Amino acid sequence: METPTHLQERRDASDAAAAEAASAPFVPLVRPQLPAQAPLLVAVLAVAVGALPVVVLGWGPVGGVLVAAVAFLVALPVWSNVVEGPRKATDRLATSLMWSAFAIALVPLVSLLWQVVGNGFPALSGEFFTFSMRNVVGEGGGIYHALVGTLIVTAWAAAISVPVGVMAAIYLVEYGRGSRTARVITFLVDVMTGIPSIVAGLFAYALFVLFFGPGVRMGFGGSVALAVLMVPIVVRSTEEMLKLVPDELREASYALGVAKWRTVTKVVLPTSMAGIVTGVMLAVARVAGETAPLLIIAGDTDSVNFNAFAERMATLPVFIYYSYMQPGIPPEFGRERAWGAALVLIALVMGLNLVARAVGRWFAPKTGR
Repeated sequence: METPTHLQERRDASDAAAAEAASAPFVPLVRPQLPAQAPLLVAVLAVAVGALPVVVLGWGPVGGVLVAAVAFLVALPVWSNVVEGPRKATDRLATSLMWSAFAIALVPLVSLLWQVVGNGFPALSGEFFTFSMRNVVGEGGGIYHALVGTLIVTAWAAAISVPVGVMAAIYLVEYGRGSRTARVITFLVDVMTGIPSIVAGLFAYALFVLFFGPGVRMGFGGSVALAVLMVPIVVRSTEEMLKLVPDELREASYALGVAKWRTVTKVVLPTSMAGIVTGVMLAVARVAGETAPLLIIAGDTDSVNFNAFAERMATLPVFIYYSYMQPGIPPEFGRERAWGAALVLIALVMGLNLVARAVGRWFAPKTGR
């Protein structure tokens, strides 16, 4: 039991601690913040600093941009460190570096699009899309034969590779998981992913020479070469999508007595269909611009060919190659057609990517209740 003396000593100690806390300097819990327009203001000042050597010393625009970027990366964190403290300044520096890396990554993309659109857009016309190059010398002609050939060759390549790739992925995930055969197949798929495209073209040519003899050229051979490049992409993308399906869905289906093949077709595939379709479309977009295998086995022609199993078949990548390397006389018309075909090919690949995103959203499982 405490005596009155002990209680009095405790009260005195508590009063002394309170007085010491009251006399201590006030430390705010919230530090001041820079205004929301601070990055914009620093960016304007950095641009002004970068413009000085361009105007005064005659530097090029690249040097001015570099000076402005360095000025921005230094000025904003320093100002933030003075006002907001080192922690916030470090965060602003990291954010600025991330945005700078993003801008640097955009430079080649934007410059490529600018170059292709600037040089290829003047070539676009109704004649350009509806005429072939048959009996055309100099001005005129179009890419109709190459566009048709690209669609036919790519469609046949997808028809070959998609069933093979999807079924191989189903075996790896659903039937052969952990087995030695599955590990061997996975290793071979990884090796095929790194095969150069020209090797796929040589393989297709060697295969068709066995049946049709030397000098064979046909569109279906190009489809086989593109299918060799597509199969590993389809297998990998489909495999990853199947692995994302929760095992609880499979177990629930097995608990109801549903057979494995029916579980795969009715539960697993519909659940992962969005990712599978997206992977397939991206694989098609990946091989649509291949040139080397088509140069070897599909060849080139100036006429329209709708039969993939007979004669040579023109494609957009090969058309671009020959139009730029052998433009004819005068050369400006051939090179203009090459840039126009390049613009159409980029638009085609971009369209396939947009279709992949739209199809992925359409097939995505609905999460609403």
